[in-house]
Amino acid sequence: MKQHPEVNEVQEFLEIASDFEDPLEIIRESLSNAYDAGATEVVITIRDSAAGSDIIIEDDGHGMSRDDLKSFFDLGNSRKTDSIGHKGHGTKIFYKSDRIVVDTAHNGSNYHAVMDQPWEKLNEKTLPEYEVTEADTRPGNNGTRIQISGFRSGEGFDPESLTYDKIHHYLKWKTIAGSTAHYFDDDQREMDIVVDLDEGIDDSQEQLVTTNQLTFPNEQLEPDNSDFPATRMCKHYPAREIEFEHDGGTSTVEIVGMVGGKEARNELPTYGRHSVQFGVWLAKDHIKVEQVNEVLSHDNEFIHFFFIANCQDLELSANRGKVRNKASSLYTELKQELKHYMTKVAEDPWFKEDYLETRKRAQLRRRAQSQSTSLEERLEVINPDEPFTPTNRTEVLLALERSNNKADTDITVEEYKADHEVPAILLEDGTPRTSHVYLELTTHFEDDYPLGSADTILCWNYGDIDVLREYERNGYHGGDVEIDLQNDQIVYYHDEQHTVDIITVSDRIAAQEHQLLTSLD
Repeated sequence: MKQHPEVNEVQEFLEIASDFEDPLEIIRESLSNAYDAGATEVVITIRDSAAGSDIIIEDDGHGMSRDDLKSFFDLGNSRKTDSIGHKGHGTKIFYKSDRIVVDTAHNGSNYHAVMDQPWEKLNEKTLPEYEVTEADTRPGNNGTRIQISGFRSGEGFDPESLTYDKIHHYLKWKTIAGSTAHYFDDDQREMDIVVDLDEGIDDSQEQLVTTNQLTFPNEQLEPDNSDFPATRMCKHYPAREIEFEHDGGTSTVEIVGMVGGKEARNELPTYGRHSVQFGVWLAKDHIKVEQVNEVLSHDNEFIHFFFIANCQDLELSANRGKVRNKASSLYTELKQELKHYMTKVAEDPWFKEDYLETRKRAQLRRRAQSQSTSLEERLEVINPDEPFTPTNRTEVLLALERSNNKADTDITVEEYKADHEVPAILLEDGTPRTSHVYLELTTHFEDDYPLGSADTILCWNYGDIDVLREYERNGYHGGDVEIDLQNDQIVYYHDEQHTVDIITVSDRIAAQEHQLLTSLD
């Protein structure tokens, strides 16, 4: 006897609605639906109430037919095709409320639909019902008005969790208001978006008004004359469409982005902790979904980049928060194409030679300035009875000269230029050796300097050993690194093996003191 699997309809509605945890997702779904309906304007009004929040969404689109209205309330039979809401999951967030009222006009007909207590009924394991009435309306009187009463989701809309500023950042980072489609389609329809909050929620302004387009900060290819000359540098990488093959056929990725310093990045309205929002984002319908920063090589810090890669063949989770078809050949090949593209960006002479070098030179200048103190201040802190401990790189070099008194090897400083990436040239038993100079060895890794640029690293001490071991475990600049403190060496494996000697001045001085005590005995 053959049997069909059964679906618990109530449980499916309940679980899909529960997947939407952020109350702002109701705004995201409303905007996507309005745009799909051909709207040029959508107004979202949010009012606080004792039972939750009352939300009204009005758009001037072509409205919903009776079949469209059925898809609005149903699950899994959306009339959309490949757009972000084609499974009909998005509007289920509306079910987390006490009442849903829809008024929509389409082709001379006006439909009025009411669903009472959807959330209460679902939690009582009952499928909610809705009633539709139809009336005539004048031709051309199109549009949709949706009123959700007693909406509750997550913490809900309250003065502590919702502000105009937060909504603006959410719109531009998580919804169609931050669409990059206009970079690829000159004819993309612009949609005005208006948000009106209850004064009890936020009275800082009358309304929030924006559009459905994300724009990058203005380009600035040259550094400025400040102490942080690279912080406002910014370069745009124009829209590019790339076709790629996979087991399921051919797909297209549309990628656009920018590289920029901190001040330029601060002009972007990110949502969430600002510093972790950069890198490479996958998108569908040109709405950012999920980061794929692994497509950047290990020797490039993700924070400099902001790129959006749109692919309509991505499949998303019910709440649109993640890519669902990660096990597919499409996802694998898409990431490979993005790796090729981002490698070219990272090799751009502007990025490597102008932007990064400007940052490094400025860092060195600021470090040198911070290390320089007046002679009077330095004399005041000198105490002949206390052991000498350096406080900057120059004093490390001074300590090195002191350590030569009875050391096994004689090391002198032949040249020192503080503003150079490799500042020192040492003479070790007559052999010249290039050298980085630090108070602590860990600083070399924290400053992100390459390991192949000098013969030695001169330091006062190692710093935090646990930090060094962490770099051993995770690798450095795309290669494996072995920090052999017993033999004072760093061995770096990337394409070929490179060895860097460590000169620890405090150990040289300690060895001298030990020899002195031994001779006194």
